[in-house]
Amino acid sequence: MTQDSALLQAPEAILHEGPHDAPNEALRDGSNSRKVFIKTYGCQMNVYDSMRMSDALARDGYEPTEDMEEADLVLLNTCHIREKAAEKVYSALGRLREMKKKKAADGREMMIGVAGCVAQAEGEEILRRAPAVDVVIGPQTYHRLSEALRRAKQGQRVVDTEYAIEDKFEHLPIAESRKIRARGVTAFLTVQEGCDKFCTFCVVPYTRGSEVSRPVSQIVDEAEKLAEGGVREITLLGQNVNAWHGAGPRGEAWSLGDLLYRLAEIPGLARLRYTTSHPRDMDDRLINAHRDLRALMPYLHLPVQSGSDRILKAMNRRHTAAEYLALIERIRTVRPDIALSGDFITGFPGETDEDFKDTLRLVEEVRYAQAFSFKYSTRPGTPGAELKDQVPEEIKAERLERLQMLLLKQQQEFAESCIGKEIDLLLEKPGRMPEQLIGRSPWLQSVNVDAKASQIGDIIKVRITGTGTNSLFAERAEAAV
Repeated sequence: MTQDSALLQAPEAILHEGPHDAPNEALRDGSNSRKVFIKTYGCQMNVYDSMRMSDALARDGYEPTEDMEEADLVLLNTCHIREKAAEKVYSALGRLREMKKKKAADGREMMIGVAGCVAQAEGEEILRRAPAVDVVIGPQTYHRLSEALRRAKQGQRVVDTEYAIEDKFEHLPIAESRKIRARGVTAFLTVQEGCDKFCTFCVVPYTRGSEVSRPVSQIVDEAEKLAEGGVREITLLGQNVNAWHGAGPRGEAWSLGDLLYRLAEIPGLARLRYTTSHPRDMDDRLINAHRDLRALMPYLHLPVQSGSDRILKAMNRRHTAAEYLALIERIRTVRPDIALSGDFITGFPGETDEDFKDTLRLVEEVRYAQAFSFKYSTRPGTPGAELKDQVPEEIKAERLERLQMLLLKQQQEFAESCIGKEIDLLLEKPGRMPEQLIGRSPWLQSVNVDAKASQIGDIIKVRITGTGTNSLFAERAEAAV
């Protein structure tokens, strides 16, 4: 995943698909159901992909499990953004090899599959280095997972990482309402994949391919089914989501702004978000959607990466710091309460102290409610890996620490500015304490409030009363003194 996609990231995050994620269906050939354990690394887009793979595998009788030991199929859905991401996958595969060997000694079969961006990048190399792997499947071909598993059952070791000609989303089932309901009141919906920007630090064009946009009808159909299943908030996903340009009902080209206006009409769907965006693709229609649509939340993740024009040019970002700041001003003019989030890289090759000071100056001017920052790390095959004047690790680290201190200060100040405000809160899940629920503010903050489990999915009026390390506390507005 691109480092532009930091909002999408949960660094080294792992999602274990639980047994509630799919019905216990019998195999089509009449045998007992089998169990699949899906381990998801990285971004929200991978979370979405894992859910779609889980739905597809359910048709073949695979029931999700949280216990890897009982799985007949273990699938690693991988992310390539982190340094040494591939080596971490090989390490996990080494542990799985021993588990597979032990199960075989007990007369039990276990298949192993690798999906996602590491699968796309490594391909045949995974089979060479990890003999226990049965299937390697890329992010553009996971709709062919069932066929790959069938071939593997026949004794083949399968690699399918060619970019598919067909639309994978047309071949993937949408979950039933009961499964959607079990997953919660918020959902991700991928509308765009790939990137044509070719930032010099980024692997996405090489692992996810060029930009592809899903058609309007397909997206609306999925969104309507999510709403029918009880979803109140949808986050539209894409490596470069605001570059989305899909075919409309009459074949005309729609922009992301057009799509948001249409999705806002769906009954029951109360909230819309989107991530991650590129500054060059924020057009007037999308900016005006933030002004016009009550459902579109006042939160925008808009990565800049650096405040230095010289470094931005070396990164091939295709915008200047001044252009970025002017864009922020336009957005805040139409939506003054919008909360901004961004991505930053410190220590890009050739970055000087003055370049880094430019970044600090930009951060001071924008004032971020949330941000994600990283030390530059090389990605084999990207132009940045070949650049000279690599910055020493200790300088990268020192700059990152200074940047993060400033960003954390701004994040805390934004949270404190919310105290006393009355906001609409979407109640999502139980909190740590009895009779407590956790919801999301319009600005994507976690908010703790006393409420009953039966209220999950409701949007209630609350007053913010305090801040925690990574969350806010609130009370019902009508009960406040």
